[in-house]
Amino acid sequence: MRPSIDEYFMEIAYVVSKRSTCLRNQVGAVIVKDKRILATGYNGAPRNLDHCLDIGCIRKQNDIPSGERHELCRGVHAEQNAIIQSAIHGVSVEGSALYSTHQPCILCAKLIINAKIRRVVFANSYPDDAALKFLKQAKVNVVQQDIE
Repeated sequence: MRPSIDEYFMEIAYVVSKRSTCLRNQVGAVIVKDKRILATGYNGAPRNLDHCLDIGCIRKQNDIPSGERHELCRGVHAEQNAIIQSAIHGVSVEGSALYSTHQPCILCAKLIINAKIRRVVFANSYPDDAALKFLKQAKVNVVQQDIE
């Protein structure tokens, strides 16, 4: 059966997540406008720094719960990396949709809002209600999409 547009781009986000170097969650993101992919991103260490796959996870070592103390994580989130890739290549994401394997956190929500992304589609929940409240207040259309 032919997938819907949301299913199609969500499946691509899952393929992108396979590049993740995070030991806790493999997250992928795809930014789309007019049914065209503008940028992709996955979570992992900043450029030219050691990956958690190689040196371990400081959050795991210190038993830090998911959704807390983001500043201690060495990884850049998938949504952040997709927005960064757009900026590096001079591609405006204004009015676009972001597909992510996981619900954005509060940090990513702020970037999404200021990048003028108008729609967020995600599959897996994340323990960060504040992010959803921010997106709603900014009138970003948020949809949770199950993937089969």
